[in-house]
Amino acid sequence: MARPETPRSIAAKRGVLAHLFSSPKTLSLSSSFSTPSTPSSSTHSVFSESEMEETIKNVESIITKWDPNSSSITRISSLFHGNREEADDFLKSVKDLRRAMHALVSENSTSDKLSLAQNLMQIAMERLEKEFHRILSATRDQIDPESVSSRSSDGSSNLGDENGLGSEEEFKTAGESSNDVERITALAMSSDLKSIADCMIRSGYSSECIKIYKNIRKSIVDEGLYLLGIEEWRPSQILKMNWEALEHLIKNWLRAVKIAAKTLFSGEKALCDHVFSASQTIRESCFSEITKGGLCLFRFPELVAKCKKLPERIFPLMELYEALSDIQPDVELIFDSESTSEIKLQDSSKTLIVGGGIHPLTRKVTSYISSLADYSRILSDIVADSSPTRNTAYPGAYLESPTSVAGSTQAVSDHLDWLILVLLCKLDRKAEGYKDMSLSYLFLANNLQFILEKVCTTRLYVLLGEDWVFNHAKKVIQYASTFETMAWGNVFSSLPEKNSPQLSPEAARECFQRFDAAFEEACKKQASWVVPDKKLRDELKVSIAKELIPAYREFYDTHKVMLKDYEVSVRFGPDDLRNYLSDLFHGNCHFRQCLTSYTAIKY
Repeated sequence: MARPETPRSIAAKRGVLAHLFSSPKTLSLSSSFSTPSTPSSSTHSVFSESEMEETIKNVESIITKWDPNSSSITRISSLFHGNREEADDFLKSVKDLRRAMHALVSENSTSDKLSLAQNLMQIAMERLEKEFHRILSATRDQIDPESVSSRSSDGSSNLGDENGLGSEEEFKTAGESSNDVERITALAMSSDLKSIADCMIRSGYSSECIKIYKNIRKSIVDEGLYLLGIEEWRPSQILKMNWEALEHLIKNWLRAVKIAAKTLFSGEKALCDHVFSASQTIRESCFSEITKGGLCLFRFPELVAKCKKLPERIFPLMELYEALSDIQPDVELIFDSESTSEIKLQDSSKTLIVGGGIHPLTRKVTSYISSLADYSRILSDIVADSSPTRNTAYPGAYLESPTSVAGSTQAVSDHLDWLILVLLCKLDRKAEGYKDMSLSYLFLANNLQFILEKVCTTRLYVLLGEDWVFNHAKKVIQYASTFETMAWGNVFSSLPEKNSPQLSPEAARECFQRFDAAFEEACKKQASWVVPDKKLRDELKVSIAKELIPAYREFYDTHKVMLKDYEVSVRFGPDDLRNYLSDLFHGNCHFRQCLTSYTAIKY
């Protein structure tokens, strides 16, 4: 029987119901949901009030029988564990109740039956919440998510058949597998979960369903990662480890990552896509929350790569790279949504370096190449009769062999030169990822300068020779010059050309305003950019200052006297420019705030 209510609570509930059912869209959590099967206006016209009341009366006995707060035996019984026909009837009753409520709101929103219907809906949802929790909890060690992957790999389903619990053909197909009982059980349980989720989502109770699913399935995935030996390591912990302990972690990770990617995460996605096939938004949100532990898994190789161990330990790192390459297609397929992009980026080498600084690939590869150079005598015996193939697909400007070495070391020099060439070409590709072209040239200048510094301070200098260093130093200058032109071109062009006629006061004021805006924009944009090499950083700032400050000083001294209010119209004096330029390329975002505060004070 329905619970007694006060007149005040009934009136309040009617108002809520009228709002809830006034539009079918209010039952959806987001626009990506399937539109609920709301009776059309023509259906309303033939669905009389007596029929609505008859429907509510018919479903009342079925729903109240399974009231989770009643004193009957059904309070502790499982609706979906016993007679499946009764579970079908219960879901169909909820569907009919929902249709009757839509019709009542449309035809007679003040009907007493509307309050009864809402009370019945609340009982039904409490029962479904309990059943959903019970199935997920009871089957945490039994359910096989992959058993539904063949049915829901694309996440599609027909939500219109919301009271279906799995066809006989599906059970028959599952029974033909190598493990009949387990697969049939898994299919039945996943079908029950999907049926409950579909019903709750359509009835406007998606948040309750999602909360239960996330909590239970996340604990299962986290436990799986723990059993695989995956922990959340901090960089400081990795750095303090001796090599034997770290090598043990690497070997364990190599075993765990394949199981996690190809079984744990893949199966979880299949199950999540199946249960919440009604909504792309919900299944992406649930899967993202459940698999957050994947960040620990896929972040581990990066932590190891940043560890300053001996360069000779390259082979375990190569194994890590090979393992990541093997699972890359699976990771791309599993973590394919925007909400899981953070995990996918942990397994990607395409992440851009903030501020155009030195790429980790540059640091590691040059370190290993310089270490190889220390073994040039041994290498000369290995590569004496071979030389690297020159692939014409690489930029022609890079194809310059070392010329200052001869004899048995020439082949070694050629191979080392080729390795650096491959690195440079990879850096070219990475530079293309920057949206700001000037930043891409700064990135190239920084990384090539780092390589040059490594060559000049190791045995690589002897093997590659002065000509090689000279030619690549010219490239650094070219990159830096292109950066300067692209990043500061608007500032330079905002000033009149040298020896141009004197401007009128109004034209001078406009010119000052253009320059102020261009200079401030350039400084703010480049406030977080970096040039790690002190010599290159100083040379860049000196070059920009030589081009900018004399021209601005001449314009400033000539035209400021023409402006009666120049202290208000002109933001920057020549000395201000020098001060701001001196603070650039340290990656100091605080500089941007200081610039904004300064200009605010000036005005």
